[in-house]
Amino acid sequence: MTQVLVINAGSSSLKYAVVDSGSGARMVAGIVERIGEATSTISHEPACGAAGEQTQTPVPDHDAAFAEVRRRLDVVGVDHPGVVGHRVVHGGDSFTRPTLIDRDVIAAIQDCVPLAPLHNPAGLSGISAAMRTFPGVPQVAVFDTAFHTTIPADARTYAIDREVAGKHRLHRYGFHGTSHQYVSQRAAEFLQIPLGRMRAVTMHLGNGASACAVAGGRSVDTSMGVTPLEGLVMGTRSGDVDPSIPAILGREGWSADDIDSMLNHKSGLLGLCGANDMREVHRRAESGDKDADLARRVSAHRIRKYLGAYVFTLGHVDAIVFTAGIGEHDPWIRATVCAGLKAQGIELDPAANEGGSGIRDISTERAAVRVLVVPTDEEHAIAEQSAEVLAMS
Repeated sequence: MTQVLVINAGSSSLKYAVVDSGSGARMVAGIVERIGEATSTISHEPACGAAGEQTQTPVPDHDAAFAEVRRRLDVVGVDHPGVVGHRVVHGGDSFTRPTLIDRDVIAAIQDCVPLAPLHNPAGLSGISAAMRTFPGVPQVAVFDTAFHTTIPADARTYAIDREVAGKHRLHRYGFHGTSHQYVSQRAAEFLQIPLGRMRAVTMHLGNGASACAVAGGRSVDTSMGVTPLEGLVMGTRSGDVDPSIPAILGREGWSADDIDSMLNHKSGLLGLCGANDMREVHRRAESGDKDADLARRVSAHRIRKYLGAYVFTLGHVDAIVFTAGIGEHDPWIRATVCAGLKAQGIELDPAANEGGSGIRDISTERAAVRVLVVPTDEEHAIAEQSAEVLAMS
């Protein structure tokens, strides 16, 4: 199997892991945070049982971050990974699958920057720095949007002026595709249903959150849109709002940047109750904070609303899949979303919902629809897909 260096580059961070493409086992993992600030933090976790380390040192840019990563990889004998797999948020209409990176691919990712100004520049910085750090090592881009390119036109198209939409490439792209694809495949394996026949609603619930309707292993609708702002309530993002709100605020003197910042960084759970971590929201709600209780109920209502929409979109479902930080670890959210749905064949086993680990079925035996918790592993998925691209190149 191939050792894959998996990279997720943010504007001021670099998350890395060396992953066996077959088993998903990690040799090392870590993150460089606060790149470009006076003091950066490097957290490094060997998987061989050795103690992890946390170091504070100046890391001025992504090249310096990769130099720090390489030094740590050399210690465990990974001075030359088989391939570097990069998470790239937005592939636009150009990329329907993982792709070996060359100049044309870099140019196409750059062309998508207007659609993902917060994410694609960071991804490009990570790609450039990786190519300089590991010359001659193949580099693969794995796109968050690729899984959703199968969404049909009726679900993909916004009802706005078609010339405006075409000129500015405004249609539903969707995100978290690597996670939705991974957990839907694992769910099919767990339930022993051929992937080509399974219908599922997958719920990736974390600080960023999205829902996806999956039929036969293909995305047919998803809650995020042109950007990751649309859809579910998130840690700091609003999700769905009346499209007139930005116009109303604009007439009150708000700039486009101020509105964008408010909807992306000061809304969601944070805007509703002052905390963007659902664990803290629960703690406050259970201590009597009415704003926190409302925030978690608004979040659960939006998830339930999309669940209902996607059950009808699919016609019937074999499984509802919860994944990511909240989806995997928050029994209150799962119970609230699924409450009162016995007539629809959805019924949770309270004990199973409260406990357990790994992939598991939390439904009652008599439930017609299986409700699963499936831990996502985007790094393993990126490693698998990167190794497949390398094998075909």
